[in-house]
Amino acid sequence: MTNSVFLSVKPGSVVFAEGRRYKITHLLGMDSVLADDLETKQTERLRVDRLRPLPPENPQDVDANSIIGRDICDISDEDWAEAQRRFQVIKPLLNDLDRTREKVTQVAAGAGVNTATVYEWLRTFNDAGHLSALIPQKRGPKRGSRQLQAAIEKVIEVAINDIYLSKQRQKPQDVVNHVAYLCKKAGIEAPHPNTVRNRLRELPQAMALRRRGMAEKARNQFEPIMGSFPGAETPLAVIQIDHTEADIIVVEEITRLPMGRPTITLAIDIFSRMVVGCYVSMEKPSAIAVGMCLARAMLPKNEYLVDLDIPGDWPVWGKMGIVHCDNAKEFRGSMLSRACEQYAIDLQMRPVKVPHYGGHIERLMGTSAGEIRTLPGATFSSPRERKGYDSEKESALTLKEFEQRLVDFIVNVYHQRRHSELNVPPRRQWEIGLLGDMSRPGKGIPDIPADPQRLCLDFLPFVERTVQPYGVVIDDIYYYHEVLNPWINAQDLNQLKAKRKFILRRDPRDISVVYFFDPDANQYYEIPYRNAAHPPISVWELRAAQQRLKEEGQAHVDEDAIFEAVGRMRERVEAAITKTKAARRQIHRMNTTHQKAKAREDKTLDTATTEPAAQDQIHPKEQSQTSFSSDDIFSMPIQPFDDLRVKS
Repeated sequence: MTNSVFLSVKPGSVVFAEGRRYKITHLLGMDSVLADDLETKQTERLRVDRLRPLPPENPQDVDANSIIGRDICDISDEDWAEAQRRFQVIKPLLNDLDRTREKVTQVAAGAGVNTATVYEWLRTFNDAGHLSALIPQKRGPKRGSRQLQAAIEKVIEVAINDIYLSKQRQKPQDVVNHVAYLCKKAGIEAPHPNTVRNRLRELPQAMALRRRGMAEKARNQFEPIMGSFPGAETPLAVIQIDHTEADIIVVEEITRLPMGRPTITLAIDIFSRMVVGCYVSMEKPSAIAVGMCLARAMLPKNEYLVDLDIPGDWPVWGKMGIVHCDNAKEFRGSMLSRACEQYAIDLQMRPVKVPHYGGHIERLMGTSAGEIRTLPGATFSSPRERKGYDSEKESALTLKEFEQRLVDFIVNVYHQRRHSELNVPPRRQWEIGLLGDMSRPGKGIPDIPADPQRLCLDFLPFVERTVQPYGVVIDDIYYYHEVLNPWINAQDLNQLKAKRKFILRRDPRDISVVYFFDPDANQYYEIPYRNAAHPPISVWELRAAQQRLKEEGQAHVDEDAIFEAVGRMRERVEAAITKTKAARRQIHRMNTTHQKAKAREDKTLDTATTEPAAQDQIHPKEQSQTSFSSDDIFSMPIQPFDDLRVKS
């Protein structure tokens, strides 16, 4: 079975919390469950956002802080295309509450494969929760694969259909006995009773209930709550996402002088009108902003609220089904598309010249804009409205203070007040969608990301590089760690005369480290500058330094020249900080880059001091542990794209 990227939060799920193993017994609400400690048998109340997947059986073989799993960009185009083809085959069956074997057989015939193959694809995808689970596997037995002869599998299938999936509602033991009888009659060895019971457990519950004459129970238990928006019958079925430039001037943190207008990215759940994610920065929209907003939407937000010092809760997390967005460049990037495909998120572009298609997110933007105009430094929506009001002179909020006001409004005002179309607050509609009410059952608490760090990495840009004796080079900057040593001058597996290229991801807001994907270990390792004396910088500082050196006529640009140019530019920026808004925006970027680097160093130091014994036994590869914080990344500015438009 493929490890799932999302953790199921349902009665019967076995989870890990506070260093102990628990089995969930009851759902207490949207953000907490009752669970039995598997060792002490005591019942405890657990917060959903504190739940984690079970640790591996041999933890000494796994770096607890590493980011594990095959990188989506390490998959060949042919394998990715095949995975997409398989997903398109099973897609109509995934959410079909009336799925029958006849329907599966029809789909299989249309795809030119066996019915059992389609069932296997369905099981594989449902277990893993991501598209890459459907890529073709290497030949040979796999862990969890079926090893029974085809004849025995056929006998089990016949027994299940004749005995169990009938209105007589016979028991699993009756199926076991019938399988033994048929095998004896056919002269073949009967499978173990547990094998038969495992096949019964794998049956889709809704289908099994209907076949056993309990259609009403299946309808009450599995039928979704209907909504008014096509396709948005449950929470997270459809969300809309968009950008806008906020109607406010914010100030630089140190000088408190005007810095300009921030850009906000918001995502809204159509079923409940809950805001599922937001992202605030001083940069123009980009795929990074979209990806980080989507990642935040899927992650629990308790730590984010604590970091902003905002009371209340924001009980929204989990994978969305469809994302509606417009046709702007940042939504059409190949990296964003593949990341969404990996998590089976259907990224749909807004039809051209159909403005009402994005009406929900547009109304949310308008509601947010109305609140923003009450803040000091508001620019209003037009010069006429702003007449007599000096926005820059009245500006008083820093970017973080503005973000605090925005998120506080979302969590404690917008989510709590009655929505004119729903006639209930978005928070209540969300609760009904998950937990149900007196008339309809709910969808259940959404699964939570099993690996938040990996989720964020999948939405970061990447490059491919060979590994040389000196390490790897990206944009004339050298990176090295001994974890790279086994891959120095490695040959391409498909072209023996070519050097093998490896995937490296980096956060544009702090390029002092990159994240190297080790294809053998199937995990990421943090690779720092080769020259540790260099300061953390951002991609836009790097680009500006390269452009400056080019304008100065330097024929050869090396790493030392780049960092010397960065140093000179920083000195000029600090000298000009009180003179121009552009300089204040630049100092803001520099400060946030330093904050991110410091947060990573502090986390590494905390790990070293809290686990001194474990450090002595770490494998050389494991000495470079990833400290990619989902909270750190959300507070940073992004790489600007000058050719992109924003809403005004």
